[in-house]
Amino acid sequence: MLSRAAAIRRGAVAAFSTVSEKPETGLYGFDVLRTAKGFRRFVDDAIERSDELVAHVARLPSAPEIVRAMDEISNTVCSVIDSAELCRNTHPDREFVEEAEKASMRIYEHLQYLNTNTTLYNAILKAEGESVLLTEEARRAATTLRIDFEKGGIHLPEDKLERVNQLNLEIAQLGRKFSENVMNKPGFVDVYPASRVPRNLRHHFKSVYRFNCGSFEKQSSQMSTAKQKGLRIVTDSENLSSALRWISDEEVRKQVYIVGNSEPRENIGVLNELIDARDELAKIMGCKSYADFAIRPNMAASADVVMSFLGYLSDIIRHKADEEFKAIQDFKRRICNEKSADLEPWDEDYFIGMMKSSLNNLDASVIAKYFPLSQCLKGLNVLVESLFGATFHQIPMRDGESWHPDVIKLSLRHPDEGDLGFMYLDLYSRKGKYPGCAHFAVQGGRRLSDSNYQLPIIALVCNFSNSSGITARLNHGDVETLFHEFGHALHSLLSRTEYQHFSGTRVALDVAETPSNLFECYAWDYRVLKTFALDETTGDAIPEKLVKALNASRNMFPATELQRQIFYSIMDLTLFGKQASKPMDTISTVADLRRKHTSWKCAEGTHWHTRFTHLINYGAGYYSYLYARCFATTIWQEICQEDPLSRSAGSTIRDKFLRYGGSKDPSSLLKDFAGDAIIRNSGGGIIPDISSLCKEIDL
Repeated sequence: MLSRAAAIRRGAVAAFSTVSEKPETGLYGFDVLRTAKGFRRFVDDAIERSDELVAHVARLPSAPEIVRAMDEISNTVCSVIDSAELCRNTHPDREFVEEAEKASMRIYEHLQYLNTNTTLYNAILKAEGESVLLTEEARRAATTLRIDFEKGGIHLPEDKLERVNQLNLEIAQLGRKFSENVMNKPGFVDVYPASRVPRNLRHHFKSVYRFNCGSFEKQSSQMSTAKQKGLRIVTDSENLSSALRWISDEEVRKQVYIVGNSEPRENIGVLNELIDARDELAKIMGCKSYADFAIRPNMAASADVVMSFLGYLSDIIRHKADEEFKAIQDFKRRICNEKSADLEPWDEDYFIGMMKSSLNNLDASVIAKYFPLSQCLKGLNVLVESLFGATFHQIPMRDGESWHPDVIKLSLRHPDEGDLGFMYLDLYSRKGKYPGCAHFAVQGGRRLSDSNYQLPIIALVCNFSNSSGITARLNHGDVETLFHEFGHALHSLLSRTEYQHFSGTRVALDVAETPSNLFECYAWDYRVLKTFALDETTGDAIPEKLVKALNASRNMFPATELQRQIFYSIMDLTLFGKQASKPMDTISTVADLRRKHTSWKCAEGTHWHTRFTHLINYGAGYYSYLYARCFATTIWQEICQEDPLSRSAGSTIRDKFLRYGGSKDPSSLLKDFAGDAIIRNSGGGIIPDISSLCKEIDL
């Protein structure tokens, strides 16, 4: 019997051709990271190198040299930050995780020093003032760097600057604490008897036991006890989702929902501290709220512009969402044979899932047989070869480069251009690993000389279930997630910027999710799926009828899903908006917003937002997912839908969007890519055109 890790590698070999092995190295190919303590040297070297560059910039060379040196500093520091972030989220060795965490905080403190270094600030002002000497991208780099300095408060009096530094460090520490609590304190529910949980779910959960006393009459003569088996459901996001979707026992769903949405309690206080720290930071920086501070550099330009856009979307979607809610409620009443049964928060996933499956004749096990992992990886190859003329090749990793046996490394290679970049795949869930799916940078791309380019290196991290063993299968939701993260990966791998500062996903936040949303569309198109979604037994392609049923299921409750995303975005903006009182009662605030902007009840006392890690990574920026969905829907309909795998569509995607990373003004980028109608001016900022989105959801 092959081990699971070996099976993954076997599947990958089937999907990608390989090249020869290379000698020993350190983690991610950095020689300095041969041991966990190598992170200390990694930081020391980065500080030493950046200090050398600061000394060079202090001599005020030419404007192009200043911008190039500043980008070299950014590259040096980011290599440590990015590597430490990936390590602490994925490495199974606790020593590596702890050293990465220490390195992350040390380099962050050094970054604060650099961001408040007046020598660097004055040099970039000089370079910006000599913009005539710079290329268009260098001018944008100079301006962006100057804005970044000023976001750090370098232009403020010394006492305020010191406080800004303290607040930035405090905000970073609170964000880390919030995320660690989510990972380490998920909560649990013990369900007795075990038969209340469907048999096909039980292997996900731990067995527990209790002793039941016998009847009183029997006890009077002799003590009688029976050992009863139950199941402990740890309410992390994956288990919570599975339980709410598949467990028919409403009381169990209720328990799981309430516990899963009431942990970690510690994050109530952490979030309040974070809100206060961000609010104080924004006020020092002259903004009325943190939301305004965070949004100011983006296309939207202000929180008011975003809130107005979200409010408008909320209003126009409400009627359709209420109709969908009533349809779900009527279905529950028929199924439960209760004419007055109310629809509860813990009913949503269960009854929506049941309606979708029954009305579209969908069987999850039948769907999954078309998506073995190796075939899905081949699907990624189909995409890049059809669209861009490139192919992925598996590279056997050098000793010390990988952090787990499951990880594989790929190069993206073009027949004329050679290697375009490298990608690590870490696809399976395991204890202590980052709980979601994400794209991590390891090294940004940048121009080193006329003939030499520093190739991007990224890691695509997912948490697919490993219970299937050798014949690992993905459900279609997993396929969509894989394609979403792959969109981010392509943004990194195919950008070709002069400066690392603009590489790949280093773009304005409200355009960053556009490639990932666009590539989700590919996961639903039959013309794409039939190229790789093959029955693992017969080799037959997925039937068009089944893909139509999947799309029909997807399109059953579009207003409900959109309403949820609008609510998340409004909640995010509200928590980090103008503070009417301190501390904010976030539980009642979120409950009120849920009642106002969704059709669903709120379970009193629950506080699901304390495990919503987007509040950390996307604070006051969650709206960017809705912006991106609007942009991606327009791009799909205007450029890709007619022939999604055509080289013409691929050339447009690569040459007019992905290539530029963050090096081009995002509004100009979008208009050049998909036409002027993709965006609109509103209240001094930019909002997406929603006509394509309305068309997609039949509004």
